[in-house]
Amino acid sequence: MAVPKRKTSKARKRKRRTHWKLNTPNLVECPQCHELKRPHRVCPSCGYYKGEEVVGE
Repeated sequence: MAVPKRKTSKARKRKRRTHWKLNTPNLVECPQCHELKRPHRVCPSCGYYKGEEVVGE
């Protein structure tokens, strides 16, 4: 079994992990109430999706 000859340094380890970042979710404006919502989902504030009320209040 292959075993590393030397300990991986913190700098080398952190360089490899630079791409492990979280990205913010994309938000679009709801055409009904103009609140920000995630695309292709029912608006959490007004309950509309594609111009139709899906969730009643």
